[in-house]
Amino acid sequence: MNRTKRTPGGDALTSLVLDLFRVNSLLLTAGDRLVAELGLTSARWQILGAIVAAERSQPVAWLARDLAANRQNVQRIINDLHREGLVAFEANPHHRRAQLVMLTDKGKQTYDAALRVQAPWVNGIAAGVSVKDIETVHRVITALRKNLEGNEKPRERA
Repeated sequence: MNRTKRTPGGDALTSLVLDLFRVNSLLLTAGDRLVAELGLTSARWQILGAIVAAERSQPVAWLARDLAANRQNVQRIINDLHREGLVAFEANPHHRRAQLVMLTDKGKQTYDAALRVQAPWVNGIAAGVSVKDIETVHRVITALRKNLEGNEKPRERA
């Protein structure tokens, strides 16, 4: 097998990415369990969070962009949330077909309930890890995300 040699940074990042895949899977599973009694999944919870973070109603395509997710998948989940009364659609003055998505009162209550169960859970996960280390990991992940967003095809840096 002919492999291109990785740099030490490439090796370190490959190990980190593999661990991030594992952590992502564990987070999704734990999130599903955490909010199951609220009728949510991690994916639904994530979309409710994106709507809250947007601070104003946005079309599905913009929410998908903010989540770096597939628009069709986000639309499917939003349609499910709409059927359950957690989100509503409103007319978009800038685009006739791209309705804006907003939380209903039921959606706000459900999202707030999810945050109430998340707080003690996340505090427990953070126990024993320094805030400084968490902030460092956050800076690294943010830099990697920006590199990925800025390049369709990652390039080698000198």
